[in-house]
Amino acid sequence: MAGGRGQSLAQLALAWALRDPRVTSLVIGASSVTQLEQNVGALDNLTFTDDDLSTIDKILSAGTASVDLWRDAREGTLA
Repeated sequence: MAGGRGQSLAQLALAWALRDPRVTSLVIGASSVTQLEQNVGALDNLTFTDDDLSTIDKILSAGTASVDLWRDAREGTLA
């Protein structure tokens, strides 16, 4: 889904959080200038279609979103 939006998964997550008017700021953990630039790239696409939001809601409500960040970081597959 993120790729279809031209975003990384991290950018999609940041954009999704920023769409909520109750959210006034996000804390990010960028450890390099590249990561910071990638995070700021989330601002390039803050618009979600109703289908996008429905898909995200289904994933979150099902509790099936599972990511092993440590494994992905070790294997170099962390996006």
